[in-house]
Amino acid sequence: MTEIVPVSGPELVTYADELAALLVDTVDGGASVGFLAPLDRDVAADWWRGRAAAVDAGALRVWLARDGERVAGTISLVPAPLPNARHRAEVAKLMVRPSGRGRGLGRALLAAAEKWAAAEGLTLLVLDTETGSAAERLYRAAGWTECGSVPGYACDPAGVLRATTFYHKALDGPADPGATMGGDAS
Repeated sequence: MTEIVPVSGPELVTYADELAALLVDTVDGGASVGFLAPLDRDVAADWWRGRAAAVDAGALRVWLARDGERVAGTISLVPAPLPNARHRAEVAKLMVRPSGRGRGLGRALLAAAEKWAAAEGLTLLVLDTETGSAAERLYRAAGWTECGSVPGYACDPAGVLRATTFYHKALDGPADPGATMGGDAS
C-alpha cells in the first residue's frame, strides 16, 4: 500500500539517495523537471540534500509517496514568500517512478499537496509543465485551468527548447482572507 507523507528537512536528507534515483529515472524518461540528461545520481542527491534547509524554514514543503520503504513518488510546494502573495504556492517536482505510473499516484500526490494548501489557508496554486506532456494531461484531469504557454521557455532533458504551459487552481480559502494574508480584510 502506498502512503503519502510530508517530510522534514532531516527526513529529506535521509531519503536523498532514493529521491535522487527517482529524479534520475524521471529525467532519463524524458520529463522536463529542470535537469538535463544524463543526470549524475550524486549531483541529484546533493540537490535534494540542498533543499533540507528550505523545508525546515517552511519555504518548501515536500511529500513522499512510499510503497513500503521505497520512495515511489514525490511532490513539492513552494509557498510564495512576499507579503502580497502569501495566499498562493507553486507546485514543483511532481515525479512518479516509471513502474508506478498509470495507477493514480501522481493524482494522489497532487491531491495531498492541494489538501495541505487549502488547510493552510492558501487559495491559489500555480504550476508550469512542458506543453503536450503526460503531466499536462494529469493537471487538466485534476481540474487545473490553463493560463497560457510560452514557446521555448525551458529545455527538455535532451537540451531542446520546448514550450511550457502555465496552470492555476483556485482552492477554498479561509472565511477571512485577511487572516492568512496578514492584512485588513475590510
